[in-house]
Amino acid sequence: MTQAHTAALLVELLTEELPPKALAKLGDAFAQGLFDRLKLAGLIDASITAQDIERYATPRRLAVSIPKVLAVAPDKQMRDKVLPVSVALDANGQPTAPLTKKLAALGFPNTTLEQLERAPDGKAEAFFLSYTAPGISLSAGLQTALDETLAKLPIPKVMNYQRPDGTPVQFVRPVHRLLALHGSEVVEVKAMGLSAGRTTLGHRFLSSGSLELAQAGDYRARLQDAYVMADYSERREHIRSQLQKQAGADRVVMPEALLDEVNSLVEWPVVYACRFEEQFLAVPQECLILTMQTNQKYFALTDDAGKLRSRFLIVSNIATDTPGEIIEGNERVVRPRLADAKFFFEQDQKKTLASRIPLLANVVYHNKLGSQLQRVERLAGIAAAIAPLVGADTARVTRAAQLAKADLLTDMVGEFPELQGTMGAYYARHDGEADDVALACSEHYQPRFSGDALPSGLTGTVVALADKLETLVGIWGIGLAPTGEKDPFALRRHALGILRIVLEKSLPLDLRDLLAIVQAQFAGLISGADTTDAILSFFGDRLRGLLRERGYSANEVEAVLSQNPTRVDDLTPRLDAVRAFAALPEAEALAAANKRISNILKKSTEAHGVVPVDPALLHEAAEKALFDTLRNSVAPAVQGHLQQHDYTQALSALAQLRTAVDTFFNDVMVNADDPAVRANRLALLSELHAQMNCVADISKLAS
Repeated sequence: MTQAHTAALLVELLTEELPPKALAKLGDAFAQGLFDRLKLAGLIDASITAQDIERYATPRRLAVSIPKVLAVAPDKQMRDKVLPVSVALDANGQPTAPLTKKLAALGFPNTTLEQLERAPDGKAEAFFLSYTAPGISLSAGLQTALDETLAKLPIPKVMNYQRPDGTPVQFVRPVHRLLALHGSEVVEVKAMGLSAGRTTLGHRFLSSGSLELAQAGDYRARLQDAYVMADYSERREHIRSQLQKQAGADRVVMPEALLDEVNSLVEWPVVYACRFEEQFLAVPQECLILTMQTNQKYFALTDDAGKLRSRFLIVSNIATDTPGEIIEGNERVVRPRLADAKFFFEQDQKKTLASRIPLLANVVYHNKLGSQLQRVERLAGIAAAIAPLVGADTARVTRAAQLAKADLLTDMVGEFPELQGTMGAYYARHDGEADDVALACSEHYQPRFSGDALPSGLTGTVVALADKLETLVGIWGIGLAPTGEKDPFALRRHALGILRIVLEKSLPLDLRDLLAIVQAQFAGLISGADTTDAILSFFGDRLRGLLRERGYSANEVEAVLSQNPTRVDDLTPRLDAVRAFAALPEAEALAAANKRISNILKKSTEAHGVVPVDPALLHEAAEKALFDTLRNSVAPAVQGHLQQHDYTQALSALAQLRTAVDTFFNDVMVNADDPAVRANRLALLSELHAQMNCVADISKLAS
C-alpha cells in the first residue's frame, strides 16, 4: 500500500447482549474514541470530521465506519529539544556524556554537533534536533486506538471471563468476534484475546451462519439483509414511527428513556398490538402505565383526552406473519402484573390515609432529623405559618401537610415508589378529603425537575414550599450542604423549586422570613452556626442561573441581585425596568456616575447619610442645582412610582439627573477643605446614591 491510499475503515466488536441502559453511551464512546485517536495519529483524511462517521450499536455489537482512512499516516517534520547548551557541552565546547545518551535515546546516536540547531530557549540556549518521523501504519495506529478506547469505555460493571484457550478477559460482556476491515483488507489487530477478521453474524434468530464481508462498505447492507438494523439512531426512529403507525387514532405514551431502552433490546424491531381486560381500567391509570413500562417495557395507549386504553403496544425482536403466539404470550405476562396493581389499589383503600399517619413514626427520615412523622409535624407547622402570608386556608394547608407523606406506607407506593404523591391524591379523594387537600398530596412534590409544572392550587403551593424548605434547612443544618458536584439530597433542585414557585406565582414572601419560620421548627434538633446567610447565598447563586436562562443579561441580573434582595416576587418587573433604563440615552452616563459615587462613598470615612443635607452649606451653583433637582423633582417622582410598584417609571425618572450630575462633577470638589462642607457634599451624594439605587444598582450597567 502507498501512503496516499485511503479507504473506509470498519471496526466491530460482536458480543453477548450488552446492558440496554448503557448501550447508547457505549456505542458513542467506542466510535468517538477510535475516531479521535486515529485522527490524532494522522490516519484520517483532514476533510473528515466526527459528523462523517457512521456509528453502530445493537444489543450484540459495537461498531464504527470511518471514511477516508489512510493505510499509512504522512511523515511528520519534527523538532525536538535535546538539551540546554550548558548541559550538552563541557568547558571546552565538546559534547558531554548526557548529550550522547540523549541522542541515542532519541534514536540518532551518530548525530554530530553540526547537525544540531543551537537556538534560544527562554533565557538560555539549547540544542534542537530536526528530523522526519515516518508516519505510523494503520495496523499499529488502530491497535493503539483500540486498546486505549476499550480501556476507557463507560462500562457500568466489568465482567471477568475466559476465552476457550484460557485467556482471561475483562469487559462489559463476553466478546465473540473482532472485525477490522480497511477497504477490502483485514487490518491485523487484536482485542479481548481475538484476532481481527472479516466475518460477523446477523440476527440471532432470523438469520444463520457467518456473514463474510468483502468490503468495509458492505456492512450496513449485509446486516440489513440478515435482519439487523445496526444504526442506533435509525433503529430508534423506526421504532417511534412503527409505534405511531400501530397506535392509529390513539396516542402512544412514549417516554424517551423507555424508547431508548427498548431500542437497546432489539436488532430488528417489529411492533405488535396487544390487549388487557377492561376491568383493570378501574385502577388509576398511572399505576397501569408504570407497571407496563417498568416491568414489561410496553407502550401504553390513551385517547385524545389522555384516558388509558385497554390496548397496548410491544416491540418485538421477531418478525413473523403469524404473531399470534407473541401477542398472546405478552398479554399473558402482563395480566398478573395488572392484577397485582388492582389488588394493591383495592387493599390500600381499606385504610384511610389519616389512619396511616401515626405509623410514619416507624419510618426513618434521617437519623439526625428523626422519623417521617416528626418531619410531617414540621411540615404542618411550616405550612400553617406560611398560609396566612399568601391568603391560603390554614386548616386546609395543615391537613394537606399532615397527609402528604402517608401514602409512603401504602402497598402501591411500596411497589412503585415513583407513584408517591400520585396515589396519595387518589386515596385522599376516596377518603372524602377536600379536593385541594387531595391535590396537594400530589402537587407538593412539584416541581420535580427543571421545567416541571408548578402546583396549580394554593394549598398545594404552600405545602410544596414547606416540603422543600424543610428539606433544605434540615439537611443543610446537619452539615450536608452540597459540595462541588455532589448533591445527594437534591438541595439545588429544592432551592430552584422554591424560587420558581415564589417568582412565577408572585408570592409576597421574604426568603429570610421563610428560613426563620423553618428554623423555628428545628429548634433543639439542629445546633451550631446559623445557616441563614449561607442558604440565602445559595439561593442567590441558583437565582442568577435561573434569570440568565430566562434571557436576562449578566449585567441586568447583577444590577438587581447585587443588592441581595430577599423578596423575589418582584424581580421580573425590576429586571424589565433595568432593561428599559439601559436603553435610555442618559443610562450610560448615569451608570458611570453611580459607580463613581459608590467608590467615593466607600473611600470616605465621614458619617454621610446619617445627617441630612444642610441647604445652607451648599455654596456652589452646581451642588445647589443637583440638590434642587433631586429633592423637588426626581425623588418625589421616583418614590411615587415605587409606591405604585412601577419600577420602569421610577428608573426613567432618574434621566432628569443627567445634566445636574454631570455639572456637579465638573464644577464641584467633593473633598473640600472645610470638614462641614465636605460632609454635606458626601451627604448629598449619599442621598443621590439612595435614589439612583432604589430599584437596582445601576452602576452594574456601566461598561
